[in-house]
Amino acid sequence: MKVYIKNMVCIRCQMVVKSELEKLGLPYSYVKIGEVNIKGNVPPEQLEQLDTALRKSGLLLMDSKKNILVEKIKSAIIELVHYTDEPIKVNLSDYISEKLNYDYTYLANLFSDVKGITIEKFYLLHKIEKVKELIIYDELNLTEIAYIMNYSSVAHLSNQFKKITGLTPTHFKNIKNKRRGTLEDV
Repeated sequence: MKVYIKNMVCIRCQMVVKSELEKLGLPYSYVKIGEVNIKGNVPPEQLEQLDTALRKSGLLLMDSKKNILVEKIKSAIIELVHYTDEPIKVNLSDYISEKLNYDYTYLANLFSDVKGITIEKFYLLHKIEKVKELIIYDELNLTEIAYIMNYSSVAHLSNQFKKITGLTPTHFKNIKNKRRGTLEDV
């Protein structure tokens, strides 16, 4: 039985879900960002207990097909931007469409209706968060970061970064009190 979970955006969230499943004695085959496959059928009372336990950590069980699809879009983007080791060299619309097996126009319209922003804007916000992380780690220069994040140039990266954060990447790097946001806040 597949169960979809809202706000599940990081590895720690997966650990929380696994812990709650184990506490309730619910065997599962996998726990991915936004999705869990519980072996067999789950009685409604246990689903209610799982929902209550997850809510304490800011996670929510979802039942609306539209919301589930939106969460799948979000999870696909988060996975692409934050958990892929390879440089991002994909066309976003093709990636999302292939990953979810839906027409991109339908997905884009649904996402905008439910979230109030476009898929592209959501993707850009996450790319900038990843850029912030890479700048803070201070292991790569801006040229390397631009390449990894699939920007055509450092200037393009810098322009988008400034548009979103109000700071240049260099200024961001120089101020120590400015920290990254959490993925849940993006």
